[in-house]
This record gives sequence, C-alpha cells and structure tokens, in this order.
Amino acid sequence: MALEMKVPSPGESITEVEIAQWLVEDGDWVEKDQAIAEVDSDKATLELPAEASGIITLKAEEGDAVGVGEVVCLIDTEAEKPGGEDESTDTYDDPGDETGGNNAAPDLDKQDAKNKDTGKKAEAKTETPSKSSTQRQGQDSGKSYATGTPSPSAKKILSEKGIDANDVKGTGRDGRITKHDAENATPSMGTPGTGDRGTSRSKLSMLRRKVAERLVEAKNTTAMLTTFNEVDMTAIFDLRKEYKETFKEKHGVSLGFMSFFTLAVVRALEMYPAVNSMIDGKEMLTFDYKDISIAVSGPKGLMVPVIRNAENLSFRGVESEVKRLALRARDGQITVDEMTGGTFTISNGGVFGSMLSTPIINPPQSGILGMHNIVERPVVKNGGVTIAPIMYVALSYDHRIIDGKESVGFLVAVKEALENPIELLMDNDVKKALEL
Repeated sequence: MALEMKVPSPGESITEVEIAQWLVEDGDWVEKDQAIAEVDSDKATLELPAEASGIITLKAEEGDAVGVGEVVCLIDTEAEKPGGEDESTDTYDDPGDETGGNNAAPDLDKQDAKNKDTGKKAEAKTETPSKSSTQRQGQDSGKSYATGTPSPSAKKILSEKGIDANDVKGTGRDGRITKHDAENATPSMGTPGTGDRGTSRSKLSMLRRKVAERLVEAKNTTAMLTTFNEVDMTAIFDLRKEYKETFKEKHGVSLGFMSFFTLAVVRALEMYPAVNSMIDGKEMLTFDYKDISIAVSGPKGLMVPVIRNAENLSFRGVESEVKRLALRARDGQITVDEMTGGTFTISNGGVFGSMLSTPIINPPQSGILGMHNIVERPVVKNGGVTIAPIMYVALSYDHRIIDGKESVGFLVAVKEALENPIELLMDNDVKKALEL
C-alpha cells in the first residue's frame, strides 16, 4: 500500500512552500518520523518527517513550489526493508557459456565491420556536402530582420532590467531574443579584464524572496523616517563587569546587552504608546502588551523571532528567551508561530561591526530600534574630556502615526534608561533585579 504524503500547513496564512532539500534519495528506505525533506515557507524553514516506514518515491524536485495539501512523495508501507547481505554476481561470462563464449567473438567482428563501414560513409558526407546544405549554411550565417529583435515578453523583461537588446545574443529562430534569453541576461560589466570572471546563478529561497518583498513594501507603503542618538554604555559595562560571572553561574546564561535594551524599550513603549501601534486601514491599533521581535541572522537569511510579553520578563527571563530563540534560528528549527506577530523590533547590526545604519521597519509594525557597535570615543563630562564606550542608536518609525516629538522622546527615554539602568531599570536594587 502506497501512503501519500501531503504538505502540511505551516501556518494559517501560508498556502505554498518550496522543497529546499531532499534529505533522502528516491527509492530509499525511511523510518517513521525520520526527517525526509526541508521545506521553505515565506517565514521559516521546516523539516518534513516521514509519516510511516517504507520505500519512498519522490514526486517533487528540489526547488519546486508546491501548495499546502499537495502530494510530494509516496511511501510503500508494504515493501520489505532491505537486508544487509551483499549479493555478489560474476561480472565476466564463462568462456564456455552459450551466450557469452563462442558466439560473442563473431558478433563483435560483425559490429566492428559495421562501424568501419558507417565511418567511411560519414567521411564521404563530410568531404562532399550537398548543394542545399551549403546554401542553408550561407543563409544561417547571414542576419535577418529578426536578428537581435526581442519578443514582446522579452522586451518587457529587458526594460525592467535596464538592459539594451543590442547587448543580448538571441537564441531563437533567426537570432530572435526569447523570453528565456531576457531572463538570463545580465547587465554589461564593461570591458573584460585579464583575470577570471566567472559568474554563478542560484535561485532565491522562498524565505529570502519574502523578506525582499516585505522590505520593498516597507519602503513603498510607509512614511519611514529615522532619528539618531548616542548612548554612554559605561554604567552597563560596570554592571556586567561586576555581576556577569555570578549571573551566569546562577542562571546558566550570560548577562548580555539585549536584556538591558529590551527592558529599556519596554519602559519607553509605556511612555510613548504610539510607537507600540500599527495602522489597520483607517484605524490605529495600539497594544497594551509588548511583543518584541529580535532580528537574528540564520542559515537561510534574516529571521525575526518574537519575545512574547516582554513587559513581564526579568533580566534573566529576557536573556534566556533570547538565547533559546537565537539557537533555534541558527539550527533552522524556528517555527512559524515563533516568528508571527511582534509589536516592535530590535535589530543589532553592531555584532557585525556596523557603526551606524537606518534600519527598515518590519511591517505592519511602526518602529524598529537599531543597535550598533560600541567604540571608545572622547566625550565631555563635568566640564572635562574623558574616554567612554559609546554606541550610536537609531529609531526608524512610520511618520504616518508617530510624530517627531514622540519618536525623539522615545529614543531619549531609551538612552536615559541605558545610561542609568540601576535607577530606571532595576529600581535601585541590582541583586533583586538580577535575581542573585
């Protein structure tokens, strides 16, 4: 009996997935619950487990887009599991065998004679081409009115890419540029140099295509603006230096920067609720909870898992959740549900060395905070110049519902909490706040 395996629904809004990689070969024996494929949705990469044990027959290729509920493979549950015994067979015929012995030589002689005769005829044809063939070659070598002319669909694609039709060699009839030629065409890279100039083409994953789509959507549909400030990280450095090891021994996670920034954002969102809002048609939705999305880099691209109800978490709770989500994203185990929702996003480009950037809003959210690297810079304190660890921070926001006063006030509130964490984030009791 052949069991049809269909694509399960990864989430309510997902109707299609892409076969990213088959983890088994066609005809392999698979065990129940064994991971047989990785599938990409527009939100995450998920593993597809076998629903039964048996011999598998693949019905879709890698890179194929398949709808939810479609059959991607068959599993023969009545097939016998292959044994481990090696069956040896003779690869040489017995000289006395009727089919492999005495009759073989005459057949080979006949075949050699036939091949020689065929070769002579081929040589004769090469030496004396026909008149019609010569005329046809002459016509092919010349250009016709269609040479270099793109088809309507090819013309549209070339126009979108900004490529001149004269720079594309057509492979269609009489040299016409086809749609396939246009799709594979690349802009001119100028006069070739003397070194290697190879190129490669690879298909974007469904997740990457969705991320690209959402980024363009954010740029085109929001009135995005960015405001900047700088944060003196001295107080946080001192706290981490004093309590980092004790915190890790007690809770099993490091006291990092993300807990300080997350709790500082939660405090600022309480003060400026418009930043914790989003537009829904002609209405503004404001949330009384703070679901903070954390942008992390995964093997398949950018992923944004969500810390639920961050307003209820302590330093330990935030650090534990950040570690859990980051590890799941790195290992490709993050689920669609873990990346659904979010009312505000924090992105840390500083881990890659970024000094300053303008982060793009994660729709339908209205704000995103960008963290950057920490550099020792000269600053003025109490009338004198001193060296302090400084981080530039950026807030990109949707100006349609967030005014300049609120956006600047929000970022200043984040700055104040980070520069005075003991009073504003720990209620003047460090050990209680860190649960030590």
